[in-house]
Amino acid sequence: MDQLKRQAAARALEEVRDGMKLGLGTGSTAKHFVELLGERVRAGLKVVGVPTSEATRADAQRCCVPLTTLDDIDRLDLTVDGADEIDPALDLIKGGGGALLREKIVAAASDRMIVIADDSKWVDALGRYPLPVEVIPFGLAATQRAMRTAFAESEVSGQMAVRKAKDGHVFVTDGGHWIIDAHLGRIRNAARLATLLSAIPGVVEHGLFIGLASTAVLAGAQGIRVVERH
Repeated sequence: MDQLKRQAAARALEEVRDGMKLGLGTGSTAKHFVELLGERVRAGLKVVGVPTSEATRADAQRCCVPLTTLDDIDRLDLTVDGADEIDPALDLIKGGGGALLREKIVAAASDRMIVIADDSKWVDALGRYPLPVEVIPFGLAATQRAMRTAFAESEVSGQMAVRKAKDGHVFVTDGGHWIIDAHLGRIRNAARLATLLSAIPGVVEHGLFIGLASTAVLAGAQGIRVVERH
């Protein structure tokens, strides 16, 4: 599986040109991209990256990839990131690694987003993977009640759980927030659910990435498959 992720990352790297400003994703597949990008940088490629998490920042620094921020540049040419699920419209569920807020800010500031994954992430409809929703800890019960209403209006329902870290304590994002993982099953109208969740005051961001990815690079036993948004 790791080899497939690296193959997808290598294919995405072919889209990188000298002088590009890049969004650097978070997670196991994106980490391969950062490592491969570092090899190209050390061989003379001139790029600058904006990391989507503190973990990716550390990886990029280790791999000698020059970094900047969205305060210092206004647009990115390309973001390369992984996903937990990808549907045929190239809508995504992201946030399994807990970096969805920064990932979405960076993706939205990019001219293009390439999603790299092994082909197990390809689904006919989103929702088998739990939907991460980043929330403010204050007023958590009120936020969850509002989320239940949003689920009902989108004709989905399921259990919600506050994400725990490996040590058993509540997982805290780089932004200091918590994540609720919603086990919804098949989400028939992801765009509507995304709109309803975004309107809840206690929701900082959610893991539905609608209309952001332009290309998916999927690596499987049969090789690489590239899917473009229609």
